[in-house]
Amino acid sequence: MKKLLLPLIAVLVMILSSCAVGPDFQKPQVDTLDIYRFDSLKVDSIANLEWWNLFDDPILDSLVITSLRNNKDLLIAVSRIEEARANLGFTKADIYPKIDIQAGATRGDYALAFRLPELGNNFNVSVPLSWEIDFWGKLRRANESARAQLLASEYSLRTVQLGLISEVVSVYFQLLDYDQRLKIAEETLRSRNKSLNIIQQRFDQGIIPEIDLNQAQIQKEIAASAVPIYRRLKVKTENVLNILLGRLPLEIERGKILKMQTIPPDIPPGLPAQLLERRPDIRQAEYLVMAQNAQIGVAEAMRLPAISLTAVLGFASTDLSSVISGGPAWSIGGNLFGPLFNFGKNIRRVEIQEEKTKQALLGYENTVLNAFREVEDALVEVQTFREQVSAKRRQTIAARNALSLSRERYDGGVTSYLEVLDAERSWFTAELELSDIRRSYLTALNSLY
Repeated sequence: MKKLLLPLIAVLVMILSSCAVGPDFQKPQVDTLDIYRFDSLKVDSIANLEWWNLFDDPILDSLVITSLRNNKDLLIAVSRIEEARANLGFTKADIYPKIDIQAGATRGDYALAFRLPELGNNFNVSVPLSWEIDFWGKLRRANESARAQLLASEYSLRTVQLGLISEVVSVYFQLLDYDQRLKIAEETLRSRNKSLNIIQQRFDQGIIPEIDLNQAQIQKEIAASAVPIYRRLKVKTENVLNILLGRLPLEIERGKILKMQTIPPDIPPGLPAQLLERRPDIRQAEYLVMAQNAQIGVAEAMRLPAISLTAVLGFASTDLSSVISGGPAWSIGGNLFGPLFNFGKNIRRVEIQEEKTKQALLGYENTVLNAFREVEDALVEVQTFREQVSAKRRQTIAARNALSLSRERYDGGVTSYLEVLDAERSWFTAELELSDIRRSYLTALNSLY
């Protein structure tokens, strides 16, 4: 027993001390900016996953929570994590010995390549054990790859979560924008109907020319045609939001109207280098590089001989009733299998995995570049849309005042109806654009968070 124990210990020590072939993973290094160009605060901040609460709209909060529970894409991402976790367990099992059970029964005059002198029976029960010694680290590299895939899938879930929340918030603001535009169109239609009635009476009395009546009719129909447009867009946007919520098309409850939405305080995006740790899509790409890098080691190990141990413990008898009582039988052995000549197939396998790793690394670098671009885009959008909202609000106030004055001048016979029409068009357009820019400003804040 001692003679067998010492070699076995020596083999185990050799196995445990052996190194896995293939390159060890090195965290990708990328250049970063010192500060963001359009960061007005220039100080660090703490990322807040629940940034949508800063808009102080309870309905929006409930919609986000519903989407996180029911969205189908999110549930798929959760399922992929479970798949990756199961795959890790599946791969990890290859490191340990494999134990099976076999049983069989035969009758005949032929066994083990020899003709027997007479017919006979053979019954057997055995427990075979097989173990591939991970001398070159092939199984460990495969396990490393599976573990990195699991981590990548977890960061993928966070990426989907953040994207889903952002999309729900953006679509909700778009819905409020269409509500506001529909309200403007309906108010404008009522106003122009009232103006048209007055113009019609004046025309009937011969006070004004027919061209004024025609112009009033045109403006009324322009407003009338805008109403169904925004009704249609409102319903289609509700349908989009319902899909994000994981439910059938229903009417969406509203909270605050668009122009009453709370504008969150300015929050700086932090230092650029922190983006590499903060963004889950970057972390996901990093672990995908790690997973693919480990596959190089798997491919290199497949070029080298594989060593496996086998052992069988069982019972055999010519009589079924005595198959156990007849005494045990055993065998132990080892196998070595190595590639000799396969026209460069194993070398090409390594090269394939190396190129895939290069692709994964380039994908990581591209993800980082896009992340910086998105932050810079959001920063400049927040800054410029804020300025636009202020300018457009002043324009709307001026347009409303100009419309009032034009109507007074027209009623007093000082100017033509064309001036009133021009003022009405300016006010209508300014109101619609102000609603759209408000929505863009809120969406830019959402994108930055």
